[in-house]
Amino acid sequence: MTFKVSASLATALLVACMFTQQTVSAAENIGSVTQVYDGTLTSDIQVNTFRHIERLFPVRVVKHGPNVLALPPAAKPLTKVEFSSGGKTYDLIDYMALNRVTALLVLKDGKIAYEDYEMGNTEKTRWMSMSMVKSITSSLMGAAIQDGHIKSIDDPVTKYVGKLQGSAYDGVSIRYLLQMASGVKWDETYTNPASDRRRMLDAQIAQHPGAIMDLMAKLPRAGAPGTIWNYSTGETFVAGAVVRAAVGRPLAEYLSERIWTKAGMESDATWWLESPDGLEIGGSGLSATLRDYARFGLFLMNGGVAGDERILPVGWVRDAGSSKTIGGKVVDYGYMIWPFSASPGSTNQGAFQALGIYGQHIYVNPREHVVIVVWSALPKPTGKEVIADEDFFAAATVAAR
Repeated sequence: MTFKVSASLATALLVACMFTQQTVSAAENIGSVTQVYDGTLTSDIQVNTFRHIERLFPVRVVKHGPNVLALPPAAKPLTKVEFSSGGKTYDLIDYMALNRVTALLVLKDGKIAYEDYEMGNTEKTRWMSMSMVKSITSSLMGAAIQDGHIKSIDDPVTKYVGKLQGSAYDGVSIRYLLQMASGVKWDETYTNPASDRRRMLDAQIAQHPGAIMDLMAKLPRAGAPGTIWNYSTGETFVAGAVVRAAVGRPLAEYLSERIWTKAGMESDATWWLESPDGLEIGGSGLSATLRDYARFGLFLMNGGVAGDERILPVGWVRDAGSSKTIGGKVVDYGYMIWPFSASPGSTNQGAFQALGIYGQHIYVNPREHVVIVVWSALPKPTGKEVIADEDFFAAATVAAR
């Protein structure tokens, strides 16, 4: 009997085997994805897991191109960063030690002012993005609009994902989806096995095609679209499904074609799949190198232009990285990007970030021409940072001037 395997499935299986061989030779034991979300990994196993997340689920490769954007050393290296946070005085070493930073990169004017790797990480290490990838998914939405695959950000979600017709997503626009303002009820609590976020994870663990969208289609409504802000990783899976349907190819391929190769990434990335040969997880599971995350930050800082080519619509990054008014309240959230609530004239004014649990950050400050990437291995998904990251970002930005 002869079995035929699709080219994309063959690629996914080849990549899984390739990475398994690499990690076996590295002899690094990893934990389970359930332990990641429970926050029950010991330090060494946690770090191993975060740099080998492609072993937890099938993945699809995001291919880099032949033209790499150079990141030369800055004329003025970052040597001294001192600042106050929460009434205490800290420096760069304190920040890295107390916030369990495993890698840090500071770019000033596109040049490396500081770069450091800890806990076994190197320039070649791929590290989990967790929710930082949400900002990549929303950027793919912008690219699909720029390319004409999606007519408008105000198109209904159900125009592209028919499975959601008749669900709580009826009447929800792409704009509200990107703002986490769909009005669909969702519990994001990572450590609660009964939360919607963990139900989504269970569906991913089951690796059944369509299981996550089945979950999203059954969710109840909490309010009218545009009236309630509620952070939801499920929304980003729906956003990924919209892009996938609109562009007619996998997200990893579209990311490679429109951003990864255009912005000059130097390494391939990998992206978790819902099931073998299935849809990418739009809200987590991309794994890339430190410098390539920084190049994505530069891409956003340049307004979605890579080289001489406009990838994102004019004004998209400004809108994506700015606060929104939802239900009469100002929310410091844009299109799956977190703007900083900073007073006029402060260092972080106009800055924004891609943010992931356990302390993953891509900080972008267009006014100061600074990009900072942080990988951390905090002991729990949220709430365990000792030093406020925004205080360090502001201090490092000033020190890089």
